[in-house]
Amino acid sequence: MENTGNPAVAASHLPHDYRPSSDEEVMNPRQLAYFRRKLIEWKEAILREASTTLETLKAEPLREPDINDRASSETDWGIELRTRDRQRKVISKIDAALRRIETGDYGYCEVSGEPISLQRLEARPIATMTLEAQERHERDEKITRDE
Repeated sequence: MENTGNPAVAASHLPHDYRPSSDEEVMNPRQLAYFRRKLIEWKEAILREASTTLETLKAEPLREPDINDRASSETDWGIELRTRDRQRKVISKIDAALRRIETGDYGYCEVSGEPISLQRLEARPIATMTLEAQERHERDEKITRDE
């Protein structure tokens, strides 16, 4: 689980079309740089969306005279704000993943210590467990809730 290079430096030399491969050493500096870039771009996209939402809220206060139109608008804004709240939580997970990259723990399961598959990290770069450990965790959580 040791980070053998600085992902920030590796990112500057990373081709834009680079994709991690299972033929490479697990979580080598290029892979770490790739996932660092992916996480930062995801975070920036979320922040842009949040900024757009905030600007729209400021510019377009609810003024519909018809009560049904107003209720519909309030429902739409409620959904939008819940989405932003979920994204705020994702940002904290992105920040945690970026910290794991810096400490050399990124890409390894927090339960088993085994490498998380590249396919899983591509689909969910904030993953902290292998698919097997995640499924086991969710089964255990369900059993606990059912009791």
